[in-house]
Formats: sequence, structure tokens, C-alpha cells
Amino acid sequence: MSERAAGLSPARFFSLQGDRMVKDKWIHKVVILGGGTAGWMTAAALSHTFGQAVEIVLVESDAIGTVGVGEATIPPIRTFHDMIGIDEAEFIRATGATFKLGIEFRGWLNERSTYFHPFGAYGVERDIGYFFQYWLRLKEKGQVADFSEFSLCTLAARNNVFAPASERPGDPLQHLQSAYHFDAGRYATYLKGVCIARGVSHKIGDMLTAEHDSENGHIRGLKLKSGELVSGDLFIDCSGQRAMLLGQELGVDYEDWSRWLPMNRACAVPCEQRLALTPYTISTARPFGWQWRIPLQHRVGNGVVYSSEFTSDEAAERCLLDGLEGEPLAPINRIKFTAGRRKTPWYKNVVAIGLASGFLEPLESTSIYFIQSSIQRLIRYFPDTGFSPVCAQAFNKEAVREIENVRDFLILHYHATERDDSALWRYVKAMRIPDSLQERIELFRERGQLNLAAEELFQSTSWHAVLLGQGIQPKTYMPTMALQDDAVLANAYNNLERNFKKIVSRLPDHAAYIKEKKLTSVMENR
Repeated sequence: MSERAAGLSPARFFSLQGDRMVKDKWIHKVVILGGGTAGWMTAAALSHTFGQAVEIVLVESDAIGTVGVGEATIPPIRTFHDMIGIDEAEFIRATGATFKLGIEFRGWLNERSTYFHPFGAYGVERDIGYFFQYWLRLKEKGQVADFSEFSLCTLAARNNVFAPASERPGDPLQHLQSAYHFDAGRYATYLKGVCIARGVSHKIGDMLTAEHDSENGHIRGLKLKSGELVSGDLFIDCSGQRAMLLGQELGVDYEDWSRWLPMNRACAVPCEQRLALTPYTISTARPFGWQWRIPLQHRVGNGVVYSSEFTSDEAAERCLLDGLEGEPLAPINRIKFTAGRRKTPWYKNVVAIGLASGFLEPLESTSIYFIQSSIQRLIRYFPDTGFSPVCAQAFNKEAVREIENVRDFLILHYHATERDDSALWRYVKAMRIPDSLQERIELFRERGQLNLAAEELFQSTSWHAVLLGQGIQPKTYMPTMALQDDAVLANAYNNLERNFKKIVSRLPDHAAYIKEKKLTSVMENR
């Protein structure tokens, strides 16, 4: 068994391996440009992985702040926190976090519709097998409840209750998967403290330009306004949509996806909390876009995402302020963006992470996930100073496939709609969509099947929820489903429905759970 496989920490492993490495090819110094969520997540992961074997310097401008109005995540954030050694209770208290079981979509199919996109899984696959397909058969015969009744996350969200997922094999609570809502500004500050304690160097300064290698064009150092040159071997661009290294210095082009995702503006503001502390995000469709509600312990994050082609900034901001449940706690933050991606997020010795790599609106809370997956991918393909193009090519191929799959999932929300009450909804309903998404919709509509790759972020639970919620109904089911006895199937589904409702009835209120477990924010009253 290797030393790494024997359970040594990454830092200890690299320390032991030092004499066996080729010293002149090892990456000795990583420079991260930009703080915020992307920069400090990257620094936390790299410092945990490499320890003192790699010097990490983070350079950020004090002129650029974080939005900090509330951030929603998806369950992989738990894996990332485990990976970098974050204590959940400490993190929740520090960031004012709450739990998230999924997203409630209001008004997306039509103005009166509501559906829930849950985490976890529908049903219990080990008991029934092709759960959705058998459900389709029973639905045709009128012998089964609505599909949403078979999701523990959906039922818990409707009742505003919460419990952590069980780790006991066979326990239905295994399917009660969750993520977090948290204050983005506090999160960056929390991770900064973790990183500084681990030896990450933090420099405040504005980058004026970069120094390049005359032979290969690699970046060798960042020239700061103070006159200091911050040199390094590998540079991570976390400078947001400006992409100061990958875009401005290296000239990597941006691929524009606004023909499918026309939203290009957002306005956001936190407000006082007056309503229940819900364990889910709310996304409400508006005539010109959509509005989010993200409940935190100490306040509520709110925002409107819209297209400047279909409404004015003033109208969007009016919608935002009119929809607040309490008094605003800060000035409105205005954001401009273009949906799309950098064509090569790793180019030469620069890797873009976060918004510098690409942007998809936060409709399915994927922004932090893209940061996380890019970091994990970078560690997997971490280079030496030779910077073999093979590693960059593998990184880029995976990154492109991942963001394009999520892009298609977001387009589905807009395109599959009955709404025609505004120019925006008429446009997205009629627009030509990517062939990859069209083929997936057609297969599902024909017989309820999904052709999903194992590495895709959104799997069957997500696609079933959104396809059904957006009104796409399969014509029939797989022929092999007819081999089962209807009475036996119906009995199994009815028992499962009753069992799920009984389980949920015993769960604690979401806010009460946070208080009981002493997870209350350390800054709740500030």
C-alpha cells in the first residue's frame, strides 16, 4: 500500500515525497488573483492539499467587495467542505447559514403553477426498481399519487421541517439530502481565516498588468499598483467576469450563450426576515425574468434576474423592492453579465476559476459548484513546470462538457413553458434550442427515459422534477414495465407514500432544528 493510500494527509504525503520529486519541475508557488468566494475556496483547497510543499499567495483589491446578499448551494458543497476539513457547525454559525432541501419554482410553467425541484431521490430504488417508469404505468391507470409525494425533500420542504440525512443503510432518511444557504461575504471572510491560519499569504493591491515570459508567453508575475511584482509558477484567475489574466492578458475569447439564456442583468438586496425560515430557495418567474428568495438566519437574500432587452433597470428594481418581506438592509447591488464561457479555461500557466471561467445565472444555484468542481479538477490534473498541454486539454474538455450540460438544464426551464404573457416568454418559448437538449426532451416525451451520463451534475431526480414541472409529460412507459403485477405495484407505492408522510410528520421545524443544535449565527444580531 502506498503512503498516500495508507491515510496520510495530503500535506504529509507531499512532505515525504519531496526528495523523490524532480525539484526543478515542481510547482513551488501558486498565485491567486482575486479573493471573494472563488479565491478563498481555491486557497483553502490548495493549502489543505499541498500544505507547505507549495507556497500560496492570494492577491486581492480592497476596492472590489463581495455581493454578500445570500448564496444558495447544492449538495456537493458538503463534499468540498469534507475535503478541506471544514467543521459544519462552525461554518454555519460563522456564515448565518440555513439548510436547503431544494428549490420551489413559482410561475414557470404558467402564472399559477408551482413545483419543487428536490435534492435526494424519488422513492426507494432498491425496493421498486425503475421507480419513475413504474409510476408512469400506475399513473396511466389512476392508481398512484402525484410524483412529488414520493420525495422526502419535497414533503419536508412543504412542511418547513428539516433533519440531516441518515447514514444508516436502508434508512429512507438517506434520501433527505441537503445543501446550504449562507451569506457570501461572511463565507469568504470565514475561509480567509482558515487560509491565513494554514499559511496562505494575503496581499492587498490592484494589478496593473502582468509580466510575461518572452519565449512561451506564460505569465511570470503580477505587477501591482504599489510597484511590487508578485511572481509565481502557476496563476489562478479568480478576478471575476473581468478575467484579468485569462481574458485581458492572454486573450482567451468568451463564447456568448445569450441567444439561449438572454438574462444579462441582476439587482440584489438583503432585507429583514419576516416570514418563516424555509429550508428551500424560492424562484418566482416574472414577465421579464425571475426573482429569488434565499433565507439566512440573520436576513433574507433577494434578487431579480432579468434581460435588458425586455425591461428597464428601473422596472426590475421596482419589482425587487416591492417584493421584499422586510426593510432593505443595504443599497441595491447592480450586476451585469453575459451567459457563456471562456473557450479554454486553462491556457498556458493560467487557470480560470469562478466567473473568470464562465457564467450561468444562479437559477439552479450552480455558481459555487462550478468553483468547487474546477478546484477539484485542477488538483486532479495539477501540473509541473513543464505544463504539458495534455493536462490542460483534459481539464478544458471536462469543464466544457460540464458547463454545457448545466446550460441545457437551465434552458429547459425557460423553453418548456406555457407562458405567453410577455415578449420574453414568447421569445424563449419559440427559440431554437441546442440539439443536445432537444434530443433529451424528445426521448423523455416519447417514453419517459433519460439519456444521462454518469458524470453529469444533474441526474434523474432533477430532470424528472423540472421536466414534469414544466409540463412535459411522457406519452407512455418502457414496454418492460408491463411485466409487473399492477396490484402489487400499487400496494408498494401506496405504502411508500404513507411511510414518507409519517416520517416527515416526526421531523423538527427547520428554525427549531438550527436553534436546538446550537447552530445559531455568531453575528445574528449585527
